[in-house]
Amino acid sequence: MKDKLSKIEEEALQAVTVVTSEVELQQLRARYLGRKGEITAVMKGMGQLSPEERPLAGALANEVKDRLETAFAVRQESLRQELMQQKLASESLDVTLPGRKQGRGYKHPITQVTEEVVAIFSALGFGVAEGPEIEKDFYNFEALNIPKDHPARDMQDTFYVSEEVVLRTHTSPVQIRTMLEQEPPVRVVAPGTVYRRDSDVTHSPMFHQIEGFLVDERVTFGDLKGILTTFITEFFGSNVDVRFRPSFFPFTEPSAEVDIQCVICGGSGCRVCGQTGWLEILGSGMIDPEVFKSVNYDPEKYSGFAFGMGIERIAMLKYGVNDLRLFFENDLRFLKQF
Repeated sequence: MKDKLSKIEEEALQAVTVVTSEVELQQLRARYLGRKGEITAVMKGMGQLSPEERPLAGALANEVKDRLETAFAVRQESLRQELMQQKLASESLDVTLPGRKQGRGYKHPITQVTEEVVAIFSALGFGVAEGPEIEKDFYNFEALNIPKDHPARDMQDTFYVSEEVVLRTHTSPVQIRTMLEQEPPVRVVAPGTVYRRDSDVTHSPMFHQIEGFLVDERVTFGDLKGILTTFITEFFGSNVDVRFRPSFFPFTEPSAEVDIQCVICGGSGCRVCGQTGWLEILGSGMIDPEVFKSVNYDPEKYSGFAFGMGIERIAMLKYGVNDLRLFFENDLRFLKQF
């Protein structure tokens, strides 16, 4: 057995010196030191030795294994150093080349517009509130005076998680949640993501809105007009005309849609505004007394107004973007312009 171990050790040490890669080295190691390797095969024959010879043979086998393990480890480190030197020799760095600038990240245009809108209303005394995007039917519809048979509940408009849970279709549920938690006076804007079953050049199944509302004693439609006109002047500039058109929303009465003079043609009429000279930017109105009843506000004592706008819509008008989908395609050529 001593002769066998010596012969195996000699062959292994010689083979280690000629391997040229770590893969070959691992294969060689398995051949000699693996569970089915030659050293293991020799040690299995120890049962044929006398009790006096076995300890000596075992000690010798362990010494051979230790020497081979050391030889394999040394050769492995040597191969790695050789590979490193080869890479250093083949790869060069021209230190005279100009450096590459680190790319800088910027806020998305939707984020920029949202922050600008919030800043304007904050300056007017409005706080900021948020709510969940997965919303209960009560907050999204019922408390906002939208009955079960209202078209807004159609499956083509709303993403239903279950019969009583939806992906919110507007940020107006934040209005309900806020009024349930606070007593008047309340003055809040609520930006956030909303979802509807719609997708084309001017609609997206996921988009952003900002809801605003004010509740206090003796609030009038004149207050609504004053606040929104101030916002539009600050956002689009003082040379933009504004008009209010009668409309209908189930949670406001009276209701109005707000138009601005077309920012593309200056009001003379073009394809963007349908030759009317006007562009609709938001909906608004006096909060319906039925909504106040849902949040336990006394409609005889309090009045208020609410408004809501799509962030993408006003961003498109502000920047002259003609396709809503550009905001979500992550094309850096587009986004770097902002």
